[in-house]
Amino acid sequence: MTETHWTLMIHGGAGRLTPEMLTPAQSAGARVGLAAALEAGSALLARGGSALDAVEAAVRTLEDDPHFNAGRGAVLGFDGRVSLDAAIMDGSGRQAGAVAGIGTTRNPVCLARRVMTVTPHVLLSGPDADQFSRDQGLEQAGEEWFATPERRRQLAELRARPDGWFDAEMKYGTVGAVACDVDGHVAAATSTGGVTGKRWGRIGDSPLIGAGTYADDRGCAISATGSGEYFIRAGAGHEIAARVRLAGQDIATATAAVLADVEALGGTGGVIVAAPDGRAHWAFTTPGMYRGRADASGARTIAIFGDEG
Repeated sequence: MTETHWTLMIHGGAGRLTPEMLTPAQSAGARVGLAAALEAGSALLARGGSALDAVEAAVRTLEDDPHFNAGRGAVLGFDGRVSLDAAIMDGSGRQAGAVAGIGTTRNPVCLARRVMTVTPHVLLSGPDADQFSRDQGLEQAGEEWFATPERRRQLAELRARPDGWFDAEMKYGTVGAVACDVDGHVAAATSTGGVTGKRWGRIGDSPLIGAGTYADDRGCAISATGSGEYFIRAGAGHEIAARVRLAGQDIATATAAVLADVEALGGTGGVIVAAPDGRAHWAFTTPGMYRGRADASGARTIAIFGDEG
């Protein structure tokens, strides 16, 4: 039997990320945040911890970092409020939990895990999901925590455009993590604030199991970022895992095929993938993607732009 080595891969969103689009301070700050998330998750995996614990820890760290579009620093909807989505999935038994449209829970990924472990449900939404969070004793936060000056500026800019709709710059900041632990189990977690100026309770792919988040020990674990409507239509996460499990494709081949399908529909973005043998892969169809990887060999990679890593 081949020994399995742990692997952790994270993303902080994909989009029009180029050296011209980001200031040196923004780039440096994001890299510090990615490094902190890698450390939080890899420390658990190095001690023999579970992939599920590792992805939750990594995503929770990214949710607290205002450089990304999740938790603190999440983008604002057209009404000026945050509306947060998250999901987590354990590949060992395909248990999953997700939340959508919440606004007072500091770490949505932690609430998603409580949905998975405490309730018989998979997806909870809106104010009732926040009430469940309070019932569970999870830390709450107010507008002063979530809404940053930069996100308010971005919303004002979008509202001023005559065709003000979704985020035209497509600087997706969704965060996610996938991992394989020493026992060969995989897990995935994703968290997001959605897109700037979203309306009418719009929900993207991140909290939808099989679209932006999926994990199955028989295939692989996936977390996606990008134009969510297209990832939903492609069933991207499940499709990648199904190609691995049923067609025998390696994770790079399966990922390329699904991203090509998303692109053919009109969408762009990226995914991170971890397999039960410890292999991991990332791919994106945008100029850049905030991303990082750590594994049992001690290797660490952090990158943003397309020509890195």
